[in-house]
Amino acid sequence: MRDVDVERLADKLDPGQRVRLLTGGDTWRTRAEPDIGLAELVFSDGPAGVRGPGWDERATSALLPSPSALGALWDEERVRRLGELLGEEARRKGVHVLLAPTLNLHRSPLAGRHFECLAEDPLLAGRTGAALIRGIQSRGVAATAKHYVANDSETQRLTLDVRVEERVLHEVYLAPFEAAVRAGAWVVMSAYNRVNGTTMSESPLLAEPLKGTWAFDGLVVSDWGGVRSVLASARAAQDLAMPGPGGPWDAELAAALAAGRVPPEAIEDKVRRLLRLAARVGALHPRDTSVADLHPRDTPVADLLPAAGGGPDVHPRDAPVAGAAAPARLRRDLREAAAASSVLLENRGVLPLDPAALTRIAVIGAHAEVPRVQGGGSSEVFPQQVVSPLDGLRAALPPHVRIAHEPGPAPEGAGGQAPLGARYALDPESGAPGVRLRVLDAEGTVLGSSHQPSGRLLEPGLPPGAHTVEIAAVLHPDVTGPWTLGLGGFGALRLSVDGELLLGGEFPPGTDDPAVIHVRPPQHLTRVPLTAGCPVTVVARRELARGTGRATVLTAAPPRPDPAVALAAAVAAARAADAVVVVVGTTDGDESEGADRTSLRLPAPQDALVAAVARANPRTVVVVNAGAPVELPWRREVGAVLLTWFPGQEAGAALADVLLGRVEPGGRLPTTWPAALADAPVRATEPGPDGRLPYAEGLHIGYRGWLRPGHDRAPAYWLGHGLGYTSWEFERIGTPAPLPDGGYEVPVTLRNTGPRRGRELVQLHLSRPDSEVERPVRWLAGWATAQADPGERVTVAVRVAGRALEHWCPRARAWRTEPGAFTVLAGRTAGELPLRAAIEV
Repeated sequence: MRDVDVERLADKLDPGQRVRLLTGGDTWRTRAEPDIGLAELVFSDGPAGVRGPGWDERATSALLPSPSALGALWDEERVRRLGELLGEEARRKGVHVLLAPTLNLHRSPLAGRHFECLAEDPLLAGRTGAALIRGIQSRGVAATAKHYVANDSETQRLTLDVRVEERVLHEVYLAPFEAAVRAGAWVVMSAYNRVNGTTMSESPLLAEPLKGTWAFDGLVVSDWGGVRSVLASARAAQDLAMPGPGGPWDAELAAALAAGRVPPEAIEDKVRRLLRLAARVGALHPRDTSVADLHPRDTPVADLLPAAGGGPDVHPRDAPVAGAAAPARLRRDLREAAAASSVLLENRGVLPLDPAALTRIAVIGAHAEVPRVQGGGSSEVFPQQVVSPLDGLRAALPPHVRIAHEPGPAPEGAGGQAPLGARYALDPESGAPGVRLRVLDAEGTVLGSSHQPSGRLLEPGLPPGAHTVEIAAVLHPDVTGPWTLGLGGFGALRLSVDGELLLGGEFPPGTDDPAVIHVRPPQHLTRVPLTAGCPVTVVARRELARGTGRATVLTAAPPRPDPAVALAAAVAAARAADAVVVVVGTTDGDESEGADRTSLRLPAPQDALVAAVARANPRTVVVVNAGAPVELPWRREVGAVLLTWFPGQEAGAALADVLLGRVEPGGRLPTTWPAALADAPVRATEPGPDGRLPYAEGLHIGYRGWLRPGHDRAPAYWLGHGLGYTSWEFERIGTPAPLPDGGYEVPVTLRNTGPRRGRELVQLHLSRPDSEVERPVRWLAGWATAQADPGERVTVAVRVAGRALEHWCPRARAWRTEPGAFTVLAGRTAGELPLRAAIEV
């Protein structure tokens, strides 16, 4: 839709109608305006899947590998295709705006949402995020570049004040967002935190550079609850306050506008941007056909249409959703992506496993049966099914190979227990696996009743008069001993077993963080002795109160097995096997929105489990199931180490493909991993007593910090590290050829010296040791990937954008290029760059 048409529609609205549009209609939707043909816009969390509007476990979603895994792909084309998949999922669920990708950086390995971010380097994060945005929006769904800006940790995230120099802000933290805007992003989300004293929903950074220099013509939506003022935020370039109804703008903005305290042109601009977004996603259908052009201004039609079908008069949202073959294709794409993102950290000739040479394999670890497939918080979705590592190997290995599974000692964890669900519980009314949800009024009258798959109910429907949420289940214990029951929520809580009250009291929230109140309320635990084969009825109730949300979570856990006995069983299985696969990882709550980690150690006693198994069998492969760096103190003592991240729903199938050599582990680290937390050059996530968190490291995050003079520790693995099933030799770097945009194209020749076809990453870095301005020792300037057969030599052309040669000049408030010679370095990782050339500027 042309801007002139948006203007005409906006002019039809009176001031009250305009203001009304700028606050959400509910948690996930904006308000409609029938007078101009504006439908409500539906939002959904991302970025590893499209949950849809709300938290309903029955509304399943495709679950992709975590964004940190997407960063490990170093493959913009595959990421774009995954973006298309997300766009198609959004359309299937009636979603117009997907709240993804997260473009904050891996500044500290302790960051709680590290798994939700793409990389430590702004160029890698920016190019990967831009590819995802192009894929999502090709399906007529808006992508959201979030969280603008410097929202790189979770501690005190609602009030945290990041102090960062202007040059650092432009060269590092704003850079991925600029790439997103250049890719055509339709929405940007302002962050909760402050930057240099100003909360981001009021920040001048929304106007400049976002809407000024970058010419962003889309919508700025707040993070949920992120608009906390009337005048300051309304006068700023913040456009939409979510959620609603209610909030500062809903209550007071109309009066402020009428009193002249907010310029009318500010409101008009916000409304125009909202209408432009609605036109782009197919939610604006004006009765006046003269303004009904379906395509966004200045966006090529070819970029909007699905890959197949649809002529120039068809909006992307009008194109048919993929047909009956879609589920199989979707699962294949997710399986391939999980395998391609797996990073082989160590291999001492153990991988790939040859099924023909195996008669018995031991699969060890609790994560082998119940893997972590996603991180915690607002990004969570409900996959229809998950392939565990154990199931994946069972399906892939031939019948003659016997699989012995031992969980080993149960990992400790701070994230609480699993929700009570189909494994142990039956609905007391229907008898189906799961639980019974009832909503009661103050007198105990049932207002609503439904079957639910599990006891994790984050947004139960609340009819008028709702007073109490009740979850009931018949628990069928399969082990005799003390079971641990938990009830998560706030306010008045009660938990009973067979009518006996075990837990009760008032539990007020200690925070206003939405992730805690609405997604992960703390669990209050109690123990009860149960007998295997003797079912009991469990009833949990919470009373609803203002400011406490409605999330209610009922959990149950059987008695933990004796750790010594479990360890002995695991070691015995390992000793009797031809090869061992040990799956270790973080536990629920270790990596989650709303809290940063305090350690990089795997939850105990997993390190001890790995060490004991490796002593029993040197052909031990350790699979690391984590979305962010963890310490691997045994990494030199095992046969192989394979990092699978949070691999999504096809976890086990992809793992089997890699372990058995059907595909090569294609991932390369998007982040430098420390051997120990104490070695990391940047660790701080907690602000000081004044609420400030200084980014004192300046430009030197990630591999740059490890290279900085004075930092005398070496990492465990550099940015770009990852082994394949072949070997490579970097042979030659050619003369950089200038490009019209001020960049260069650099040819790099390498040869596959190994036994099978493979893929290798080629990184280019720049260095300027004699620079008159402060710079990192070197910085990533471009990359490409090579594929070749055994013995084949291949030359790849790596493009270096002109921006890589520039630096931000605070005095001029502009980009500048320093004349002189830049050194070009090429190689496979940030720490291994054997080839050199020069660029003279």
